[in-house]
Amino acid sequence: MEWLSDRQPPMRLEAHYGDRVIPCFAERPGSLHALLAGAVLRSGHGEGLVCDGRRFTWKELCDLSGRIAAGLARLGVGPGDRIALLVGNRTEFVLSIFAAAWLGAISVPLSIRQQTPEIAHILNDCGARVLICDSDLVQRAPSASDVPGLQHRIVVGASEGFLSFGSLLSGIGHIPEPPMVREEDTASILYTSGTTGRPKGAMLSHLNIVHSAMVYETCMGLTSRDRSVAAVPLTHVTGLIANIAAITRCGGTLIILPTFKAPDFLRLAAQERMTHTIIVPAMYSLCLLQPDFESYDLSAWRVGGYGGSPMPEAIIARLAEKLPNLLLMNAYGATETTSPTTLMPPVHTATHADSVGKPVPGATVIVVDDSGREVPRGEVGEIWIHGPSVVQGYWNNPAATAENITGGFWHSGDIGSIDEDGFVRVLDRKKDMINRGGHKIYTAEVESVLAAHPDIVECAVVATPCPVLGERVHAFVVTRSGTITSEEIRAFCAERLSDYKVPEGITIRSDPLPRNANGKLIKRVLREELSANAAVKSSAA
Repeated sequence: MEWLSDRQPPMRLEAHYGDRVIPCFAERPGSLHALLAGAVLRSGHGEGLVCDGRRFTWKELCDLSGRIAAGLARLGVGPGDRIALLVGNRTEFVLSIFAAAWLGAISVPLSIRQQTPEIAHILNDCGARVLICDSDLVQRAPSASDVPGLQHRIVVGASEGFLSFGSLLSGIGHIPEPPMVREEDTASILYTSGTTGRPKGAMLSHLNIVHSAMVYETCMGLTSRDRSVAAVPLTHVTGLIANIAAITRCGGTLIILPTFKAPDFLRLAAQERMTHTIIVPAMYSLCLLQPDFESYDLSAWRVGGYGGSPMPEAIIARLAEKLPNLLLMNAYGATETTSPTTLMPPVHTATHADSVGKPVPGATVIVVDDSGREVPRGEVGEIWIHGPSVVQGYWNNPAATAENITGGFWHSGDIGSIDEDGFVRVLDRKKDMINRGGHKIYTAEVESVLAAHPDIVECAVVATPCPVLGERVHAFVVTRSGTITSEEIRAFCAERLSDYKVPEGITIRSDPLPRNANGKLIKRVLREELSANAAVKSSAA
């Protein structure tokens, strides 16, 4: 078996969400709360959570979650109610997720980078009854008139007009029995990043979350001995599923880093004997750039997941040199697939750096043309994804559900291919592909070459309009030293790319590229910047 576990649980075909027939793990917990109960049975007195110097066993986490659930029940919160969480990487976020599941309520994590209008839209769209937020974020909470359906405001800390989170624990009352929930019931609503419009609420069911947690457990070989550092936002699908749900499933230890800074991450990883994490390639690069990298004892680090963007081959090679026991696994997925769709078996990471891996158990990945017909292996088209981790749809948005899901297949919007050996390659976003005089250019390919330049920290490639060719290639690059020139960048690319793929326009900048609340690059802003500059030049002429 190519995955790290020596045994894959048996699977069977099942009918779900009406007309979908999907392969599922035959034996599995029935809900997110059942995952927590399983961790208590498996590792009740084992260390479950480490955060800000506090340590909790799984039994303590379960008991605290039950008491918080009781406190919320006293406020009238029950099954199906939406509880929004504007809470950063801290213990209270994890407890709130488990408390919501205990009640059969629906958690709605919000990015702490979102601003008041975005928060108001989500609270109104999902019909949240409760908002739990950090004390330093209360100023972003919308006014009562902007969110008339919001009944309770709870603060982690203290703030006037907010109920204290601690009061949920201090009250005396019966801890309710967890209600019977159906696997298909929504457990959490995660709002998509909204790079092209208002975010949509993807409905993650208990089945979605449990199955994805078991996929990580199986493919990464996770056990109760694993100690995972959560360095990405827990409000993101990766943090919620790959960290919280997966580690709960195996009964290991979740170690929370409030905010990623390379020295803090390395220090925490060494101190806590980290065995597992999943972060973005830029974080690996930042760690390797630390001058004292080799002074940290990372010998316990067993599995390193990564996703969100390609990992430069140079970084893979350096990690293999510095940490020879580390198994790197590329992960590809989305909010709508409850995180993992493909994972790279680590034996192939070095030789298939241009691939995001193979479909995980239960997932079917196909590549289709514009008519929705599957194309032969090796040909390029849009990636569609099917399986038990694909969400039922978008909250309160049947039109978006119908537009994005066909026969249980979610349309990813990614352009890619699958080779004869089953390796999936993601070439570009469908809307980001450049057509230069009939030549199709995948921006991800150009960005991969630019990222390999030792003086380039981050980059993005977009199309710029051309009256003759239709579109031309323009690159935005953030450099490390600030001394590199556009001519040097073009020469570097010309040695590695076809001539029509080499960026004709290059913007060198020192400030970071624009990203949304989930850290995803917003190319729309870069295109608008190009258009504005072109308009200024035109008026000046």
